[in-house]
Amino acid sequence: MRPWILAETNYAQVKSCAYEVAVLPMGATEPHNLHLPYGTDTLEAEAIASRACGVAWQRGAKVVMLPAIPYGTETNQNRCRLSMNVNPTTLGLLIRDLIESLEGHGIRKLLILNSHGGNEFKPLLRELHGKTGVQLFLCDWFKGLTADVKGSIFEQSDDHAGEVETSLALAYFGHLVALNSDGTLAADDGVAAATRFQQVDRGWISITRPWHLLTTNTGSGNPHAATADKGVRLMDVMVERLSGFLCELAAAEIDSRFPF
Repeated sequence: MRPWILAETNYAQVKSCAYEVAVLPMGATEPHNLHLPYGTDTLEAEAIASRACGVAWQRGAKVVMLPAIPYGTETNQNRCRLSMNVNPTTLGLLIRDLIESLEGHGIRKLLILNSHGGNEFKPLLRELHGKTGVQLFLCDWFKGLTADVKGSIFEQSDDHAGEVETSLALAYFGHLVALNSDGTLAADDGVAAATRFQQVDRGWISITRPWHLLTTNTGSGNPHAATADKGVRLMDVMVERLSGFLCELAAAEIDSRFPF
């Protein structure tokens, strides 16, 4: 039993523990090229959150990892078979209900650890600001958390099911990664199609990308340079940074100037 993971612990532990911080992993159910499982985003979120919470717990922080939500917003993958969509408004209502539960149980700090690019939670944080006694924090781990180190670990930048995600998968749920008989990845090269607008391709203009037109087999980013060692190196950085934040957050007093 790991007392920092709610799904594993029991009432005897929970009723006697003054948890300070909750962590909510947010995943998705969607295809990831031909070689990674549909639950990749959820498995990543659980792997990161459980390790970060474990290190924070060992350092004295009373943190609890809530069960991961395995669904996300997939409207642009509706042509990709069994990509399971939950609309942003629905996800927002679910998170609101969970926040109410946390507040009712005296937990007033929540970190949403998001592992799916289709989930956009910053508007929800803005909408709930001042409407709940729970202080809300958001980490999209694939964005700023390790932006400064990815270039020293990986050969290529990642979008979806590329080198980064495949390295994490090989390291932490490798038994679910599909391989050819020669041990190579059973994946295509993850080539993404260009739009007819340079402004969109350069990131000046944003769209919701129709995934069945963008990709051949849902992969966007070449996975073939991935290794388990790269996944471990990335995880070590994420766990150290997130666990440090969780320790600081657990110790921080909520007053009229919080978080300043």
